[in-house]
Amino acid sequence: MDQGRRPNKFIANRNNKIYMDLKDIIREHALPFLPAKSLFRFKGVCRDWKLQISTPFFAHNQSNNFHRVTGFFCQSPSKPPSFISLDPNSCGIPDPSLQFLPEPVDIRTSSNGLLCCQGRTGEQPYYICNPATKQWKKLPKPTANHGSNPALVLIFEPSLLNFIAEYKLICAFPSADFDNAYEFEIYSSSEGSWQISREIFFGGAMFMPCSGVHVNGIVYWLSKMGGGGIVFFDLTMERTQRLYSSQNGCLGVMDGKLTVTSAYGQALTVNVLSNSYTNTMGMNSRVKAWDRKLHVNLSDRSELGALPSYTHSAHDQGAVLFASGDVIVFRCDRALHTYDMKTKEFGRLSCEIDHEMRFFGYVNSLVEI
Repeated sequence: MDQGRRPNKFIANRNNKIYMDLKDIIREHALPFLPAKSLFRFKGVCRDWKLQISTPFFAHNQSNNFHRVTGFFCQSPSKPPSFISLDPNSCGIPDPSLQFLPEPVDIRTSSNGLLCCQGRTGEQPYYICNPATKQWKKLPKPTANHGSNPALVLIFEPSLLNFIAEYKLICAFPSADFDNAYEFEIYSSSEGSWQISREIFFGGAMFMPCSGVHVNGIVYWLSKMGGGGIVFFDLTMERTQRLYSSQNGCLGVMDGKLTVTSAYGQALTVNVLSNSYTNTMGMNSRVKAWDRKLHVNLSDRSELGALPSYTHSAHDQGAVLFASGDVIVFRCDRALHTYDMKTKEFGRLSCEIDHEMRFFGYVNSLVEI
């Protein structure tokens, strides 16, 4: 009589993940959270791991789970790109100078493991590539003339629902029909074509190349406008506007919000955009557009050296070269330093720098183009 009530221990526990082998737990629940370089090395562990890591589904899964900035591409005018890894043992790429592309290129923008590069010869085409896998795609020729130094922003946001990587490339370029105006052209990978927006910005600004970031459907650029400024373009509404701001520095994204990070006066300061509608507020309104997120005093850290004086040229965005996620990269004298906002620790990058060097954050992803 008791036999029917007695549970079968094997049936009850065989689907319980507690009883999975360690190698299966690592394969299914740890590998997708690792950077690409580590995964390429782990292909040599066993045949099962090699097959697992080599599948398109695994690459898709890894690109959705691994979002941490693992290094930086840097490039000076007329020089090939180079790469700096935050952890050379686990994060890296096989060809830092991007020689797998069909011609020498200049890096223009990056997003979640993808780079947008522009060729230096002929029609100077755009290439989208994944430097970890050496996959690349040449984009069709834009409708408009973007000039020799376009203000581009690449938008790639991995999604579990999109097995094929979908991205957009937005370019702000000087209008050929109106003086002191900018127009916008957008490339969509899902449509495979360019489209010029009907929106035109007449604010008399000069958009700064390599300064743009994307936050929640809005693209922001630093601009030369009086003492500086920020211009944003809403991708959904296709509307552009100047964001009145006294903030100067490097644009970034932290916790899903726009930030401006500066390093001068012997201090690191991060301000976050809390209200982008202060332009429409009445006079004497007490509503603040920016809140201070971080202020770090550097005066007691003699090993860092001296911060450079702030300049606002087309190439030099000041002392801060990168500030997104939890990582800030800034220069003191002729050395590059990092600050981790989580651990509150400083580090130093081994790199020769100059004032015209451009800096691009990179995620070591397996995303397939």
